[in-house]
Amino acid sequence: MANTQAVTDAEFDSEVRQSSTPVVVDFWAEWCGPCRQIGPSLEELAAEYEGRVKIVKINVDENPESPAALGVRGIPALFLFKDGQVVSNKIGAAPKAALKAWIDESI
Repeated sequence: MANTQAVTDAEFDSEVRQSSTPVVVDFWAEWCGPCRQIGPSLEELAAEYEGRVKIVKINVDENPESPAALGVRGIPALFLFKDGQVVSNKIGAAPKAALKAWIDESI
């Protein structure tokens, strides 16, 4: 079972902006090599941060509204939301240790 959660444009507000815990949003697409590269790391991090940080994935091809609203131009694009606001974002693939460090400094 996946530790990350797939979210649609319709669920964005309820799952991300209204979340009581910080949320990492991964904007990705099937055809994106670097997106697939960081997928396993995000799954592991979702398990490690369970209950403290939620990690969700939004497929930009199927859900164009959320990335457009945030000005996403390249993927993978990671956004960290806290109390409904973007507190940090990161564009491009990174090793798991770098992703973990980014989350730790943002929460």
